[in-house]
Amino acid sequence: MHELPVTKSILNICEEEVKKHGMEKVIAINIRVGELTGLVPASIEYYFDIIAKGTVAEGAKINTKKIPINIECKDCGESFECRKGVYNCINCSSHNIKITGGREFLIDTLEMD
Repeated sequence: MHELPVTKSILNICEEEVKKHGMEKVIAINIRVGELTGLVPASIEYYFDIIAKGTVAEGAKINTKKIPINIECKDCGESFECRKGVYNCINCSSHNIKITGGREFLIDTLEMD
């Protein structure tokens, strides 16, 4: 249920950016969500539809792109994408790894009018 505070932050950013750029409304929000964030894009969309009513972002579409889990092996240096829960090197089978991607959450772009 941590999607609600995240969604409120998205709305705040939308309102700030519309004002900053002298626009009237937000048409679309393009976000990227890392697989390890635990965020559920459908929940973000659900909450956004509710809290955006009567704001500059009412009716805006949220487009989500998933960021895969990326790993770097500290033993052999191999970098690769992996599935959630499988955290060993595909090259040398080491568990001495560093997660280099999949924890991010970002707003890529806002489409405004």
